[in-house]
Amino acid sequence: MTDLREASLIEDLRAVTRETHDRLDTAIMAAAVFDTIAGYGRFAGVQYLFHRDVNALYDAPALAALLPDLAERRRLGLIAADLGDLGLDPPEADARPAFEAGAAFDLPAALGWLYVAEGSNLGAAVLRREAAKLGLSDDHGARHLAPPPEGPAVRWRAFIAAADAIVLNAEERARAAMGAQAAFARVQALVDARLA
Repeated sequence: MTDLREASLIEDLRAVTRETHDRLDTAIMAAAVFDTIAGYGRFAGVQYLFHRDVNALYDAPALAALLPDLAERRRLGLIAADLGDLGLDPPEADARPAFEAGAAFDLPAALGWLYVAEGSNLGAAVLRREAAKLGLSDDHGARHLAPPPEGPAVRWRAFIAAADAIVLNAEERARAAMGAQAAFARVQALVDARLA
């Protein structure tokens, strides 16, 4: 029997970004950022710049109405504290943030960017173990990799459920997919510029 159920938004985003996501993961691991504190510092700088791009979304009322506990999911401050632990200043931005506080934004595209930001929490468990080998912890240098109290899987499932409950038409779904692709492209560009 054929399954006639439509793919969920998150399934769509996962499918359209699979190759880009795999390429990014490979580039990060090839950069050996967890071999030294200096390498990890460069990685944290990439994280900082990407989360700077999406930081304003965590305060956006339109998104907060759709995604529970959105404000508590923000990680920019944690990354800045991690950089401080390493004696590093936040890196100089190469451009304005992708989303700016108070500025109008396309909601479907923003959902695509948040999909990338929130999805990175799942991979953080592996990265956290690597950071621990460098002597970093949830309280020093690797705060932004620490799992939420309920665990990363529970938080991710809550995000999926909320995102999949948002009704988007086909054109809006396409804009969400373009947002996710743009977010992955942004991280890839940061990795290429700062980790290669």
